[in-house]
Amino acid sequence: MTKTILLTGFEPFNGADINPSWEAARALDGWTGPGFQVVARQLPCVFGRANVALLDAVEELHPDIVIGVGQAGGRPEVSLERVAINVDDASILDNAGQQPVDSAIIAGGPAAYFSTLPIKAIVRALRLRGFPAGVSQTAGTFVCNHVFYGLMHHAAGRLLKAGFVHVPYLPEQAAARPERPPSMALADIVDCLRIAVELAVGVDGDVAEAGGATH
Repeated sequence: MTKTILLTGFEPFNGADINPSWEAARALDGWTGPGFQVVARQLPCVFGRANVALLDAVEELHPDIVIGVGQAGGRPEVSLERVAINVDDASILDNAGQQPVDSAIIAGGPAAYFSTLPIKAIVRALRLRGFPAGVSQTAGTFVCNHVFYGLMHHAAGRLLKAGFVHVPYLPEQAAARPERPPSMALADIVDCLRIAVELAVGVDGDVAEAGGATH
């Protein structure tokens, strides 16, 4: 039976005119591999509305695996997120002008959920292919974490493998910023997501190797 893989990315936010998470996700829309097909959906960068759009897509597609993708400008690598936390605490406005502070995403929900993707196996595979990648211990407290937590809350108790990946700026985004942050070419981000999908489909457990942080 063919598995459906839902990839989500975000619309541009904070005055930007592009978001690498969506550009990479939509590049894989319609991609088929051995026993799976990929469907991409764009999410609004808006608290609340993003999770409604996500769950609408899940209800429509009944995916076997969901991988959320977001932009983490300033990070030098593809980040496989380990944990989503139950808090919205925005340092900037979302695209609807909202800026929640210390708000629960799900009132009464667990403090956190862990990804059910084989995050360390994916990191290992990416590094073996020469891509900068690592396990991240924080997805932030903006709309990316909001969606990650909402996704994992929905997946809890269901046969739905799910998680979240952060990607760096595109080179054109980095070139426009005075601090010249790290970046990654879109084609490389797409290849990284392709590998993540293949591992999510093909690996049921995960590898046991160091992926923690000292700070």
